[in-house]
Amino acid sequence: MTAEPQIRTAAELGLRLREAGDAAQMLGAIYGLDGLILSADDLSPNFLDLRSGLLGNLFQTFANWRLPVAFVVPDPAAYGERFAELASEHARHPGIRFVRTEPDAWAWLQASLA
Repeated sequence: MTAEPQIRTAAELGLRLREAGDAAQMLGAIYGLDGLILSADDLSPNFLDLRSGLLGNLFQTFANWRLPVAFVVPDPAAYGERFAELASEHARHPGIRFVRTEPDAWAWLQASLA
């Protein structure tokens, strides 16, 4: 019998990323997880502004750790055209997926970890 994948939401872990340094502190909280669910509410507007580069750095961290992340954003266009393009480009990404609801996030992560 295989163990259930360890998937958590950022809210469950008490994670709120407000500035670049918060991403480094996050690493201890995600250690040992098989998947993470982030929502737009878990990130400051600076992370959602693609010009800042913070979201790209965060995605690179997840890729380096090989941690699948589902990012819940009900309306990516609400954060701008480029953000909507990024979400669309990640529609089939194997490690970082934008979804519209938390149940969709759980479903994708559970399927990708099966």
